[in-house]
Amino acid sequence: MQRRRKPDQILLGAILALLLVGIVMVYSSSAVKGYVQYDDPAHYFKMQLLWSGLGLVAMAGGLWIDIAKLRRYAKQIFLLAVILLIMVKIPGIGREVNGADRWLGLGPLSVQPSEVIKLSMVLATAHLMALNPQKMSSFRQGVLPVLALLGVVAALIMLQPDLGTTLVVAGTTFFMLIAAGARTAHLVGLGGAGLGLVAAAVVAAPYRMRRIFAFLDPWADASGKGYQTIQALLALGPGGLFGLGLGQSRQKFLYLPENHTDFIFAMIGEELGFIGATLVILLFFLIAWRGFRTAMSAADPFHGLMAVGITAIISIQAMVNMGVVSGVLPVTGITLPFLSYGGTSLVFTMLAAGLLLNLSCQAR
Repeated sequence: MQRRRKPDQILLGAILALLLVGIVMVYSSSAVKGYVQYDDPAHYFKMQLLWSGLGLVAMAGGLWIDIAKLRRYAKQIFLLAVILLIMVKIPGIGREVNGADRWLGLGPLSVQPSEVIKLSMVLATAHLMALNPQKMSSFRQGVLPVLALLGVVAALIMLQPDLGTTLVVAGTTFFMLIAAGARTAHLVGLGGAGLGLVAAAVVAAPYRMRRIFAFLDPWADASGKGYQTIQALLALGPGGLFGLGLGQSRQKFLYLPENHTDFIFAMIGEELGFIGATLVILLFFLIAWRGFRTAMSAADPFHGLMAVGITAIISIQAMVNMGVVSGVLPVTGITLPFLSYGGTSLVFTMLAAGLLLNLSCQAR
């Protein structure tokens, strides 16, 4: 058995730095909204401190858990996550927010099962692929079982509906298939089929088509579907090189919706400027670099595939979120890992980070 070492210090530093930036920026961006809604400018800041504390506990748990024992329960964890996804559609249990059934009500708290399924999907897929790595070159014996898992998860998430999370899960699975040694012909075919399914999902839902049109020309519907994109650009633009200064955002005065959650990167650009936004991007680059480095030096195939999956989840989600904020991608509702305000998302992202640090301890 590989001797356990200290966790990757560069990876740990990047994670903690992003968490700290998130706490500061949530306070700055949500002060006006907190005052208007709760008569307390620090309301969201206090909640973010609470969730960050729980996230640190989750990260510590992921860091010290026995990965071998965790793997033994991969099937049960995946099944539990699927059950939670089904429960969001049960009246009285699931909570509808903005027309989407994505939350489970637990008293005053809400849990988002799609955050649970992302990590459990990585665990189950890595377990399945590592059972017999030689079979991954076979479509029927290697790729098809993975697609079956993905199909179940994607169908349940789309019922919420949540195309953004579906794309993150599918993209992560695709990266894991590459790492597992799937044939290029199979990967090309899957990529083409995936693009076709995404196009069909967009065409089938009028509100998604409106988002695409708003993405292509947000000014055509400046007070509707294009509003968030325009306000995000109006935040990024004035930020310039050095930003307006911490706490000096103009867009946080209820101009930019979700400025402390999905669009917190716009607040970073406005207050900290190009330099601040670039530093955040570099921190995510460090996580991607050290995560994939951990995967390449993993002690066994399961460890390597799990490291690839966790790194891909964080990296894809970060790229999609920053792409949406900068107007490069259509609005998806994807949060920015470690930085956006949130409960379930932050805690499970920190848990995933802890598992990645755990894997780095056991790398060669």
